Amino acid sequence: MIACDLAPAHIRAIAPYQPGKPIDELARELGLDPSGIVKLASNENPLGVSPKAQFAMEEALGSLALYPDGNGHVLKSALMKHWQVDITRIVLGNGSNDVLEMVARAFLQPGCSAVYSQYAFAVYPLAIQATGAQGICVPAIEYGHDLPAMLAAIQTDTRMVFIANPNNPTGTLLSNAELETFLQQVPEQVIVVLDEAYCEYLPENLQPDTLHWLARFPNLVVTRTFSKAFGLAGLRVGYALAQAAVADMMNRVRQPFNVNSLALVAAAAALEDDDFIARSYAANRLGMQQITQGLQLLGLSFIPSYGNFVTFRIGNATAMYRRLLEKGVIVRPIGAYGLPEHLRVSIGLASENHQFLQALESVMEEVK
Repeated sequence: MIACDLAPAHIRAIAPYQPGKPIDELARELGLDPSGIVKLASNENPLGVSPKAQFAMEEALGSLALYPDGNGHVLKSALMKHWQVDITRIVLGNGSNDVLEMVARAFLQPGCSAVYSQYAFAVYPLAIQATGAQGICVPAIEYGHDLPAMLAAIQTDTRMVFIANPNNPTGTLLSNAELETFLQQVPEQVIVVLDEAYCEYLPENLQPDTLHWLARFPNLVVTRTFSKAFGLAGLRVGYALAQAAVADMMNRVRQPFNVNSLALVAAAAALEDDDFIARSYAANRLGMQQITQGLQLLGLSFIPSYGNFVTFRIGNATAMYRRLLEKGVIVRPIGAYGLPEHLRVSIGLASENHQFLQALESVMEEVK
C-alpha cells in the first residue's frame, strides 16, 4: 500500500477541473506566435481591467510585503454600501469557486446529498464529491435547469441545491418568478446556492431579485464574482451574500488571507466603476450579435445565451477544436459536461470574434 491509497475513496475518484487552454501553452505546443492567438475559452472580459481597479492596484503595490487584511474590510465595506447589506452577511473568496467550495464544506458531509442540474457548472459536483456527500444530477430541460424536477429530487438527506443563473456552459436563464416559486417550496433545511457569476451581462429588465430575497429565505446563498464583467479574473476574487448565521459557518472553513491585497482594493474600486460595466455590457451585446449571426451564416445551431459566451453544435467537435487551435483560436470543448458535439466560445472584441468566425469557416471548408 502506498500513501495515496489511504486517501478517501471519494477524493481518489475526483476528476480534476480542466480550465481553458492558456495562450502561452498553445504557443509552445504548436510553435505559434502568441500575439496572433485569440483566446475565447474562459469567458474573460475582452476590455481588460476596470481603470479604477487598475489605479487602486498601482496605489497598493507598496504594501505587498504585508499580509492582506484577513477580514477584507475595504471590500466588505464597499459591498455593504453597494448592496445595502449588513457586513455580517458577506463572505469573501479567492474567486467564486472558493466560495462555492466553502458552502459545500460547511454544510455537506458523508451521508447527505446535494442536488444540481445536468449541464451545470462543473465545480458543483466536484465540491459535493470532495465532502463525501452524494451528488444528485437532475436531467436538464432545453439545456437549462428543470426546477420542478430538481425540487422533486430533494430527499430527506438533501442539504443543498446548486443553481447557476445564467448557467455556464449553456447560457440559459431562469426567470425571477421561477426562482421565487422554487425557493418558496424548498424545505427550510436545504440551502439553495444561486451562482450569479454572469448577472452583470443581463439587461436591466432581467436583473435578478435574489439579493432582495435574503431576508425572506434564510436558506438562500447568492454567489457572485469579479472575474467576468469586472475584468479581474487574474486576481481571483468573489463573494457570497447570505444570512449572518450561514455566512458565519462559511467563514469558519475559510482559509486565512484567502483574498490577496491587490484583489481586495481592485474589487472595491471596480464595484464603483459603473462606466466600465456599462461598456462591458454594450460590447458583449454587440459581440453576441456578431457571433450568433456568424454561426447562423455557417449553418450552425447554438443555444441562446444570456452570458458572455455561446455554446454551438458542430460535427466532430473534438477534431474541430484541434483544428481551431492550429489556426490560433482557443475555444472550449465541453464534452466533460455531457455535450460532446458542442463547443463554447466566449465573446471577444470585434476583431477577435471575426478571427474566430473566419477560422471556423476555414476548418469547416477543409473537412467537407
